[in-house]
Amino acid sequence: MAGPAHHAPPSSVDPRSGFDSRTKVFHSFRPSLPLPPPDLHLSCVDYAISILCPSPEAPPPDRPAFIDATTDLRLSFSDFFSHVRNLASSIRASASLALSRGDVAFILAPNSLQIPVLYFSLLSLGVAISPANPFNTPAEISRQLNLSRPKIAFATSATASKLPSDLHVVLLDSPEFRSMILGTDDKHNRPNVPSKALVHQLDPAAIMYSSGTTGNVKGVLLTHRNMIAITGGSRRREAEEAPGVSLFSLPLFHMYGLFMCMRAVMTAETVVLMERFDFVGMLNAIATYKVTFMPVAPPVAVAMTKSPDVDKYDLGSLNRLECGGAPLGKEVAEKFFQKFPNVILDQAYGLTETCGSVSTMAGAQGVRRHGSVGRLTEAFEAKIVDPETGEPLSPGKQGELWLAGPSIMAGYLGNEESTAATLTSEGWLKTGDICYFDEDGFLYIVDRLKELIKYKAYQVPPAELEALLQSHPQIADAAVVPYPDEEAGQVPMAYVVKQPSSNLSESQVIDFVAKQVAPYKKIRRVAFVNTIPKSASGKILRKELVKHSQFRSVSKL
Repeated sequence: MAGPAHHAPPSSVDPRSGFDSRTKVFHSFRPSLPLPPPDLHLSCVDYAISILCPSPEAPPPDRPAFIDATTDLRLSFSDFFSHVRNLASSIRASASLALSRGDVAFILAPNSLQIPVLYFSLLSLGVAISPANPFNTPAEISRQLNLSRPKIAFATSATASKLPSDLHVVLLDSPEFRSMILGTDDKHNRPNVPSKALVHQLDPAAIMYSSGTTGNVKGVLLTHRNMIAITGGSRRREAEEAPGVSLFSLPLFHMYGLFMCMRAVMTAETVVLMERFDFVGMLNAIATYKVTFMPVAPPVAVAMTKSPDVDKYDLGSLNRLECGGAPLGKEVAEKFFQKFPNVILDQAYGLTETCGSVSTMAGAQGVRRHGSVGRLTEAFEAKIVDPETGEPLSPGKQGELWLAGPSIMAGYLGNEESTAATLTSEGWLKTGDICYFDEDGFLYIVDRLKELIKYKAYQVPPAELEALLQSHPQIADAAVVPYPDEEAGQVPMAYVVKQPSSNLSESQVIDFVAKQVAPYKKIRRVAFVNTIPKSASGKILRKELVKHSQFRSVSKL
């Protein structure tokens, strides 16, 4: 779907906020992004490799591309590209696989060195990748398969049993797959088998799964053009930096992980991969591999400010964290800066539907902007829209964030109703997030539109209360959900994970928050739990807590 034209902001735009009082649109002040002509045959993989190696004669960087943090196995850039070509050639030559441009491949596996190879190979052939959480249940996987309708699945010995028997499955941990990536299988040795396909930029590149706030899984359809646009913006922002070492505890089946993987290859970074998140293992990997950069979810930043394990490891190499996936409170950000004064804590904001980051901090500008997720990235435009009237709002006013740009999804696969409800006829994406821009053009996320707690005539944002609770020294983690109330409609209820050996009481939690918020925002109920349920990207699974709170309510009747 075509969106608004993207060009240099007009002269009527406020040079501080980026707000055009005439059109009510917020513009990015970052340099415009030159994208390749849309009719040029180009996959997002070829684009990324062309940035890394501008000419066919240019050798790949002489350094590791990926390192497995568990086994210490390493894959150099040279071997990585060789494996990508070998696997693509094997797939094209295989009569049993018979994959071609436009097909979909379902991927059900944890992080490993094989995943980036598989992604790049399939994308270079024009095969759309559709990765899913390997911890999903067979019922959840079945719903995802009904959306993406893949021709093939790639899994591991541990996850393959969750897939239907009539779906062709290739095991990533099998000798056969290893021979394919090494180029030692018979199929690869067949003559004249190209390792690329003629890919159009508007061809599907990925089908990523997003449940939003409704719980109904959606297949977010992203094109190669979307991926080119989002990685191209990252290339410009980081052109001045020397390649570093990144640590990925993020799942590569999530959009944030996929985007970061593409970006790392394009910028010649070494990526240290963790199969699954483990906090102590993360600290050890930072110290062992001299990690310089790490994309994380907010709970990791919170843990780094509070865990005593942090002081046991040398984290001196770390110079930047990018925090995305959910809002990070101002108090937590300030405590992080106090503990790690030499580490830049960038906040970023993006959606699966935007293919990656919509706004980011740029280096030191974020030091005094705790709570903001930065300024709009290249080529994005935004509106803040009143959810009731539909009127666009000016800086400082809260409303739903609408976005437009070349990396906005093509739509929800097979779901015209949800697509029409999310994408306007002019190409604006309705994010469902309540936000505002300040007078300097910095974006602040208040909360999800559908997650606001309705207390009498007031709207209470859970994220604000969660940030306050996480600032308490005796609270390790917290989440806030609505609790049914006959008089008020809903009241804020907190689920709290106490620090070890803490004797914190319900009344102490309630008093702590009450002293810092307006009366209508006060926490009215507290439940102490061992963990807060979260998605793989670090977002709080409020629906699970709401169900739990409703059960508590019914059980007391």
